Amino acid sequence: MTDPIPLTVSVLALAVSAITAWLTLFRRGTVRMTQPTVIYFGPDTPRPGGRDGNPKIYLRALLFATSKRGRIIESIHISLSRSETHQNFNIWVHGETNKLVRGSGLFVGETGVAANHHFLMPEDGSHFKWLAGHYQLGVHTRLVGDKAHKLLFSQPLEVTSDLAAQLDRPGVGLYFDWGPDSSRYLPHIEQCPPLHDPEQFIETLGLTPHVER
Repeated sequence: MTDPIPLTVSVLALAVSAITAWLTLFRRGTVRMTQPTVIYFGPDTPRPGGRDGNPKIYLRALLFATSKRGRIIESIHISLSRSETHQNFNIWVHGETNKLVRGSGLFVGETGVAANHHFLMPEDGSHFKWLAGHYQLGVHTRLVGDKAHKLLFSQPLEVTSDLAAQLDRPGVGLYFDWGPDSSRYLPHIEQCPPLHDPEQFIETLGLTPHVER
């Protein structure tokens, strides 16, 4: 007669091995994003000649994978809607202030990747202006192996008439800082957009500086 105890132990060991293999080797998981601590609306760093850069959205957050094997991000873009107006910010640049790179493939492991993310409009995009109103911001990603984009984060934001009037001035940016006690984003205006090396940022985008004569 077969002893049930060794058989039970063997079955449990096999089950644990199968679960471990599924979690580490076969389970694809997905990518998620933490609540951004800050969101920025405004112009990019001024271009050569003193001109304001294109409209930009900036945020800082942690991207992490829900599986041990991690996932690869092909691209990230931001969609911004106000009333019947919809605009995509599809030029993605990420990294730290002193080392920004053009987003084109990013491996995200289970421990996550924390970075600054800059999103700009395409050079041939439609004219866009920061107007007063209720905005809906969405952060979308495309993962390698997935057929559809995934919504990482969605947030309504309000731009008052006073904030919009200040945004209309050169070199002015609007910051939304997350307030943990109020559980909402608190807006404030600053004169300068997020700092980085303008020449390095232009090089990252693959743009050739044009100097007006």
